[in-house]
Amino acid sequence: MPELPEVETMRRGLLPVVGCRIERVELPPCDRKPITMAPEFTVFAERLRGIEITGIGRLGKRVLVELGDHSTIVIEPRMTGLVLLAEPPTREHLRLRLVLNSGDHPELLVWDRRGLGTIRLLSRDELNGTLRQRLGPDALVITANELRANFGCSRRSIKPALLDQQGVAGIGNLYAAEILFLARVDPRVRCDKLTRDQWSRIQHSIGEVLNDAILHEGSTLSDGTYRNALNEAGGYQNHHRVYDRAGETCQRCATRDIRRIVQTGRSTFFCPGCQKRR
Repeated sequence: MPELPEVETMRRGLLPVVGCRIERVELPPCDRKPITMAPEFTVFAERLRGIEITGIGRLGKRVLVELGDHSTIVIEPRMTGLVLLAEPPTREHLRLRLVLNSGDHPELLVWDRRGLGTIRLLSRDELNGTLRQRLGPDALVITANELRANFGCSRRSIKPALLDQQGVAGIGNLYAAEILFLARVDPRVRCDKLTRDQWSRIQHSIGEVLNDAILHEGSTLSDGTYRNALNEAGGYQNHHRVYDRAGETCQRCATRDIRRIVQTGRSTFFCPGCQKRR
């Protein structure tokens, strides 16, 4: 967390700063774990001074702030990072401030409670040659054939496999569980045992779940960490079908309780009635 829907919501929320110019870059005082930044701050700040923001993009779970010199600020929120145009949830976890020449949105902020995120300034060649090539197709556009080609020979269970960003970019633990529930696929089934019809159902469910989550501006879980660019909570947590619902009756079959298991160190939630293991 944040996953693709949350990062895409951040991206859309940042669009008002396109066309603004960065007047200066500030590193707020923070006594918490330092966030990873490259290049180091003085070089980073000098290179950004006076540069225009020409676009806001997304690459998997990363926000891309595109600049007039064809470089890009790549912000990876990881577990607890946010990119904001509004007052942050707390001041002590503020990691970076871009001061803009805009009256409506005078600053772009990077906030991270645990300091696990990264901020990198990459050239066009570095972005296209290094980062993009490490990621699979974006989850919003991947086809069933691409899914099968990327995972179909793997002996991994399908749920952990969907978290592999080299196979499909953007899906994390929460949405993988929701996707497989909608597709009626047991999360423990090995990838090489899935049928063409199951791959097709998974691909369809990826689009349906992620687009619905984007429509509701992502999921703000019980810790309250995720917020959109205006520091407002998402709403998709109210529409989760299985995630974090262990012990509750399945809303679809109304006969079995949602189960929680652990796969590769991560919690997986599913309905043993709707997602039968064959």
